[in-house]
Amino acid sequence: MAARPTLPSLPPELRAYLLTHSDGVDDVMGDLIAETEGLAQRRMMLAPESALLLGVLVRLIGARVAVEVGTFTGLSALAVARALPPDGRLLCCDINEEWTAIARRYWERAGVAGRIELRIGPGLAALAALPEEPHVDFAFVDADKDSYAAYHDALVPRLRPGGLLVVDNVLWNGRVLDPETDDAATVAIRRFNERAAADERTDTLVLPVGDGLSIQRRRTD
Repeated sequence: MAARPTLPSLPPELRAYLLTHSDGVDDVMGDLIAETEGLAQRRMMLAPESALLLGVLVRLIGARVAVEVGTFTGLSALAVARALPPDGRLLCCDINEEWTAIARRYWERAGVAGRIELRIGPGLAALAALPEEPHVDFAFVDADKDSYAAYHDALVPRLRPGGLLVVDNVLWNGRVLDPETDDAATVAIRRFNERAAADERTDTLVLPVGDGLSIQRRRTD
């Protein structure tokens, strides 16, 4: 049997050096990361360097309207909300009240709770309730993998020209390359990656950051 492909992970010392020499990880974010790492579900947390990248992207495009599907304990939302202007708004969609209760505490500590609306319930239903016209500046997806293609289909038409859709876990620890791996989540991620690459409405780039980030920019022409 062929060895299962995996992504190289940063040694803890190198990740600490990376974060120390990047802006954004203050006591609030550091405490949130530490608390989340103490959970049994800690592997669901977005890589801290990925969260910092989200904040940079939000600032680069001057985003005011942002959407997130899959909030967990709120690390990505914290990074995005901090990067929004004072009148910016972030809609967070998640199904778990226990994990998002942790998120709420840290949003309050960071002073960004007023920019965030949290909706508990299925993400696709929340997206379907949004206006259909292009109005979203920035969207981030880190939720159930089986619905990745559906989230893509719901969000891309709602992106304004120049807007970004960022999706996490698209390399799936290398399992997307393993021909012997055909579980539902892996198949769904492969399907999403193919759909994103073929979408003529967007420019797409996959980065080996964290567990792989897909960045789609809605074309302006």
